[in-house]
Amino acid sequence: MSSFSQAGNDLSAVLKTYTKHWKWFVLCGFLGMVMAFVYLRYATPEYEIQAKIHILDDKNASSELAAFSDLDILGVGGSNKVEDEIEILNSRSNFLEVVEELKLNIKFRVIGKVKSTEIYRQRPFNLNFIVSDSIINESRLSFFVEILDANSFGLRYEEDDPVMKYSFGTNIESPIGNIVLTPNLEYLEAYRGKLLQIDILPVFAVAKGYQAAVLIQSVNDKSNIINLLLNDPIPARGLDVLNGLIRVYNENAIEDKRIIADRTSDFIDDRIKEISRELSSVDQSAQDFKTERGVTDIVNESNIALNLSASSRQQLENARTQLNIAGGMKEYLKEEGGFEVLPSNVGLADPSIANATARYNELALERKRLLKSADSQNPVIVNLDQELSGLKQTISSSLSGIERNLGMEVNNLSSQLSRINSKIYSAPSTTRGLRDIERQQQTTESLFLYLLQKREESQITMASSSPKSKIIDNAYMTSQNPVKPKRTSVYLAFLILGLLVPFGVVYVNDLMDTKIHNKHSLESISKDVPVLGELPSLGKKDKKLIIKDDRSVLAEALRILRTNLDYLIKTKKVGDTGNKNNVVFITSSVPGEGKTFISTNLAMILASTNKKVLLIGADIRNPKFYTFFTGGDIDKMKRPERNKDAGLTEYIFDEKIQAEDIINPMLVHHNTIDVIYSGKIPPNPAELLMSERVGELISSMSQMYDYVIVDTAPMMVVSDTLLISQHADHIVYVTRAGVTEKNAIEFPLQLLDEGKVKNISFVVNDVSLDNLGYGGKYGYGYSKTTKKWWKFS
Repeated sequence: MSSFSQAGNDLSAVLKTYTKHWKWFVLCGFLGMVMAFVYLRYATPEYEIQAKIHILDDKNASSELAAFSDLDILGVGGSNKVEDEIEILNSRSNFLEVVEELKLNIKFRVIGKVKSTEIYRQRPFNLNFIVSDSIINESRLSFFVEILDANSFGLRYEEDDPVMKYSFGTNIESPIGNIVLTPNLEYLEAYRGKLLQIDILPVFAVAKGYQAAVLIQSVNDKSNIINLLLNDPIPARGLDVLNGLIRVYNENAIEDKRIIADRTSDFIDDRIKEISRELSSVDQSAQDFKTERGVTDIVNESNIALNLSASSRQQLENARTQLNIAGGMKEYLKEEGGFEVLPSNVGLADPSIANATARYNELALERKRLLKSADSQNPVIVNLDQELSGLKQTISSSLSGIERNLGMEVNNLSSQLSRINSKIYSAPSTTRGLRDIERQQQTTESLFLYLLQKREESQITMASSSPKSKIIDNAYMTSQNPVKPKRTSVYLAFLILGLLVPFGVVYVNDLMDTKIHNKHSLESISKDVPVLGELPSLGKKDKKLIIKDDRSVLAEALRILRTNLDYLIKTKKVGDTGNKNNVVFITSSVPGEGKTFISTNLAMILASTNKKVLLIGADIRNPKFYTFFTGGDIDKMKRPERNKDAGLTEYIFDEKIQAEDIINPMLVHHNTIDVIYSGKIPPNPAELLMSERVGELISSMSQMYDYVIVDTAPMMVVSDTLLISQHADHIVYVTRAGVTEKNAIEFPLQLLDEGKVKNISFVVNDVSLDNLGYGGKYGYGYSKTTKKWWKFS
């Protein structure tokens, strides 16, 4: 239970350290709320804008040539990863297009007394530039415009520059080229007489800012739905930015598909032209053959041989067609010296080439998009070039492999066909020759018609290409209330900040504080040594000596000290030895802690109970009694005239002087006490105090008086008090609040442990009213002190 009680006391002491400064906490908290109000009054609110799109899965149209899927030459289509689409959507080039389209790099602001207000749509005039957009988009300029009337305005480049007057429509020279201001009459009048600041910023800088501000994220890991979020102080601008970003993203995706489709159509056109020439050649051969031989009709002599021959011929022609396409593709690759888009999946049955070509086209488009905002030396472009070169080499190697395989297949089919044709050679040569020409004619015509069909299908697919995303929600405001700043959070933050200021000051003060402040702080380090009491701090106008029947806080504190001292005297009396146990030494660590003040007032409070009290000034190095016992209220009573100026030093030095010769009866504020002054300051005070006469004097005085109060020298400064400490029944060690260091208390405690002194007790002097006793209420309301309103602690 004692540990819990101790913990409770410590917590109570900590709380009291802060609660006694409650007025500072209230004031700083109030100031924090005022600051929060001012901040919210002039802070620029931001509104949350949100949009939502669905990334479409092109499983049925993986490319612009989805019509070739019946030959399986385009591979299997599929949707891009959502993460990749997020990166594409958040690309720098998209934001550059949005900023250029909406002219977000040109900002209009109305200069106010405290803050400026930005204008987005309702601008009083329009800016027109004579120079090209490429120069404007890279420039930075700021100037001020004041609308004078419907036809003129004032312009200056610095706020304090002289105003240059111009008419609307005038060609004005500027650091970035000539500009023309044309009025927007619908909104012009509302801004007459107001100062507007126009800032022209580089497009890339504004785009970079919006790229960082727009948050793009998927709904969850398995979803193709993407949320776009933007906080903007102007809701209309935020709506335009998000809607523009989605539009640019979809338009770029459609443009990519169009480029691939056009390139593929060009490739098919080239093949059609070549096959058309071959078809014309075959037709001419058939015509010449029939004319030369005079053939009009041929009967098939061997249906079985001819059917087998036809089947083998078909396979051979298919293999040759594949070989021809592979050769054409390889020749195209060889002639292509750059990194342009390749025809994708033009008829080769090998899916690896289709996949490699699709990957190459994707990277080629990405490279082309990046070149809009970077040069060819950019590390990203260089890396793409290296990867594209590798892919091109891979495709070329794959085509070479296909050529070899198809060549072997053609050879095998040719050998097989030769064996079959050997059975037909017995037929008339005319029939065989004509049939050969007709088969070649049919095969070439079939391929020609097939390519024509696929060209039309590719154009239809390109014309009907859909965007990559479907808009679920166009950009909209999530709330009519601003999301920044949040009023509750701001008030709470400023309140906490306001409370932290006094808390921090008190905490740091307490952390760095090494002084004694009151009885409680002294008791925490004095161990088992009692603390008799604490005396209040006095003002400059307060009396230094108490009077009879005094009801001041000082008098009440001295009465507590007297009661506790009496308790020690009575409990430590020794039976019938004759020792009255009434000799009390008053000392301290260093000068200035108030031991003389306590000595005199303790003597006064003891004398107020009609006790005989003797006050001895034993601090013979720095005597101060004379400053306390002078004045109109203090009278010396009659005594022998002999040695009237003698004191303790004279008594010790001159054996002829008796104790009664140095005793000075005093009447102080109706209280009678006897005082022995210190006397003249001797050259050897330590040796003088070692005299036996000191002990004799104190012993004899102890028998004559009820109390003997001895004001001694500070113990840590000189050894005087230790030299006479054996004559003391009690030692009252004076500490001063706010002056005495806590580690200075270790000195008397060490002396006590070593047995060099005995019966030590402490007194705290000069304690502030806030730290005194039970809230400074000694006397139960007597002599209350009213503080000024501005004194909080």
